[in-house]
Amino acid sequence: MTASLEKGVRVLKEVIDAPIASYFNSCVHCGLCAEACLFYTETGNPRYTPIHKLEPMRRLYEQEYTLLGRLKKTVGLSKPVTDAELGEWQEMVYNSCTLCGRCSAVCPVGNDIVYMVRKFREGMSASGNAPEGIKGAANRTITIGSPMGVKLPAVKAQMKHVEKDFGIPIPMDVEGAEYMVMLSSMEIMNFPEYLGAIAKIMQHVGKTWTLCSTAFEATNAGMQIGNSDLARVIVSRIVEGAEKLKVKTVISPECGHAYTALRWEGANLVGRPFTFKVQHIVEVLGEFQELGLLKTEGFEKDRLTFHDPCQLARRGGVIQPQRNLLNMVAKNFVEMPDAGYMNWCCGGGGGASAIEEGEALRLEAFKVKKSQFETVKPDRVVTACANCRIVLEEGLEHYQMDLPVVGLTEMVADHLVAKGA
Repeated sequence: MTASLEKGVRVLKEVIDAPIASYFNSCVHCGLCAEACLFYTETGNPRYTPIHKLEPMRRLYEQEYTLLGRLKKTVGLSKPVTDAELGEWQEMVYNSCTLCGRCSAVCPVGNDIVYMVRKFREGMSASGNAPEGIKGAANRTITIGSPMGVKLPAVKAQMKHVEKDFGIPIPMDVEGAEYMVMLSSMEIMNFPEYLGAIAKIMQHVGKTWTLCSTAFEATNAGMQIGNSDLARVIVSRIVEGAEKLKVKTVISPECGHAYTALRWEGANLVGRPFTFKVQHIVEVLGEFQELGLLKTEGFEKDRLTFHDPCQLARRGGVIQPQRNLLNMVAKNFVEMPDAGYMNWCCGGGGGASAIEEGEALRLEAFKVKKSQFETVKPDRVVTACANCRIVLEEGLEHYQMDLPVVGLTEMVADHLVAKGA
């Protein structure tokens, strides 16, 4: 057994906690999780059944912690977990799982399969069996500060462009601001208009805000690869930046796993409560709307539909604010089948979009989104996740569907009543 495999198996043993033990024992093998997974429904391949993706960890649990499993291992009826097997399982644990949570949502006995996959990824990461694309993103995040290699000078350059285009100053390192705004690399490089929209909205509602030069990147590659130590380092940077600037609220950008890592896992990772509040930008905009601070005019004429990011809606429970915001600026908003809590994943979450060798499978799984769009026939798709936006654009291009994808924050900003009007 190689040293990396020994470490991987040891980590797998260590992460098999009471919840995972209870999940394995309570699984009734009903197959409902398969029908909830886009990788299974669109390929018809039983290997993509969510609970099956955990088979090596299930076998290790049985062999190490159950009498029957130990007996089976002793007499050779249960084969040991090998390095080769973990290598083969990479496709199952990373390429064909976006941690979207749809399988967990339908489990009749309440097993959180996403939690189990994330724990399995810890062993995979420790044994060196994570995909190269996610490894690279994690390494760049730790060494450079961003999974896409974006450094502070690039952020400042985009700030200057946005200031010129919008005529609004972009604050950085302002102590005592009400909000500290986080960005993902994709927003910095692909959708800088998001930053302009934030500036416009904050000016409109009269709130103080700032970027942080030491913690501008929200994406948590540590959570995606399955390395709690890396995830802790990334969250700690944000916590240190927010506390240094004494902000009241940290705003997670239109990025799903950034929100999950900071909002739901962050305090556990750093081992203490935050001194600030964490909200997704959609939650913040929803609050502004409820307080009557958002004054909009005009309506979108196109037929619009909304793609719910899994980490925001299903895992985070934020479903209604985005719809309230859309109804402020759109007269022809239509819901897709299975919208909201049970919406289908774009296919690129959980780091899957960074795995080059998983592209063909990802595009195959995209057929479920294609079907949703064909059902409601929108003119444009609105979403609130930069990663979803890129993955949707790639899938739509592959299937030759002329369907623009736009961000919710920018759409709200476009309809704000002009200052002084």
